[in-house]
Amino acid sequence: MSSKYETVIGLEVHTELKTKSKIFCGCTTEFGGDQNTHVCPVCLGLPGAMPVLNKKVVEYAIKVGLALNCDILHFNKFDRKNYYYPDLPKNYQTSQYDLPICLNGHLDIEVDGETKRIGITRIHMEEDAGKLVHSGNTISDSNFSNVDYNRTGVPLLEIVSEPDIRSGAEAKAYVEKLRSILQYLEVSDGRMEEGSLRCDCNVSVRLRGASEFGTRTETKNVNSLTGIQKAIEYEALRQAQLIEDGGTVDQETRTWDDAQGITLGMRKKDAENDYRYFPEPDLVPIVITDEEIEAARKALPELQDAKINRFISEYGLPREDATILTVSRKTADYLDATVQAGADPKTVSNWMLGDLSKMINENGLTFAESKVSPENLAGMIALIEKGTISGKIAKKVIVSMWESGKDADTIVKEEGLVQITDTGAIEEIVKQVIANNPQPVADFKGGNGKAIGFLVGQVMKESKGRANPGMVNELLQKFLKD
Repeated sequence: MSSKYETVIGLEVHTELKTKSKIFCGCTTEFGGDQNTHVCPVCLGLPGAMPVLNKKVVEYAIKVGLALNCDILHFNKFDRKNYYYPDLPKNYQTSQYDLPICLNGHLDIEVDGETKRIGITRIHMEEDAGKLVHSGNTISDSNFSNVDYNRTGVPLLEIVSEPDIRSGAEAKAYVEKLRSILQYLEVSDGRMEEGSLRCDCNVSVRLRGASEFGTRTETKNVNSLTGIQKAIEYEALRQAQLIEDGGTVDQETRTWDDAQGITLGMRKKDAENDYRYFPEPDLVPIVITDEEIEAARKALPELQDAKINRFISEYGLPREDATILTVSRKTADYLDATVQAGADPKTVSNWMLGDLSKMINENGLTFAESKVSPENLAGMIALIEKGTISGKIAKKVIVSMWESGKDADTIVKEEGLVQITDTGAIEEIVKQVIANNPQPVADFKGGNGKAIGFLVGQVMKESKGRANPGMVNELLQKFLKD
């Protein structure tokens, strides 16, 4: 996009809450299941059915509001948002309008090494709609669509940002940080691929330096971090080109076609007064006390930013490592547990970011599901520090630990992996390697210092990796100088 234009972005993030039952009825919120089986008269909006508020939804909303630095409204209420869409069985959505549960928050993000504060206008509770199942890839290329109402009534929080975001990269960082907080709080699983977290991207462009906002479009239900960034970048470019060609941007709702990498028009964007909001007559207002707010505040876990700072100050980890290891609360908890079992934090970090991370990713697991427990990892690190095994042997041990579930001490004894530290035994291997490799020996004596690396490798090979590397180097240096 031309540098003469500036992109202005506001995001509406919808997150499904991890309650066992829906917001106004007892139906399960479990993902999947046969279509239209997780339903009842309440979530289907049948005549005479009355909603009952799930208290856990309010508790979760308060936690999220506090974590995002919001004011919690002591008095808030539900409203009816009236509009017609096939996946909305009541023809209105029970949501919150003028008195939402949370107002005036913020979230700090980091992009390209710079910290930026994104304002949060409001957070409100509402019910999810159903899901249209299209015959094609999108609604625009489908001959027909069916409706699955299983998702109808699943509790949602809608988190609305201020128009403070200026690029697709910033938007991606904002949603990624937001998802991490929701997962830390354990109020949402954040699985974007299952629709647990979805984003509506409000995008407009204006001449750089202008104070007035341009006409915005809303790209609905983008469900991946990469998709959010690409959808915003495409839409900003589309609008700028349209203006350059003498056209005008229409206020409309659009959809993101990930396969084509483009946004597509869906319908004219509704204004607030089109929804004809009015207070929900079947639900009483919600009153929240100071005591309830303070109890929720005290129950908040240590969040990512605080963990990063602690891992840097207490554990001495580089900021980059600390950031990676705290994206997931379960990953951070694994590191804490291993350190508490007696291991050096930096060594734990190296194993988690290296061999262990590789095995976890290859098996599609998380650190919470790791087949190497924190205690067993700490035990293996202790054997390295004692000199019982070398770092090279440890790479074999951790694989055996993963496959068998046994601790390192047992594996080392069963497989005879104890490091050779007997000087006499290593001397014999060193002498044999020197005798069998005259050319590398001559190269080393001729001034090629790198040749010793080959000889070290041969000694380790002959000892099946069990020789102490430091002693090997020392003895080679000694005998090669004789």
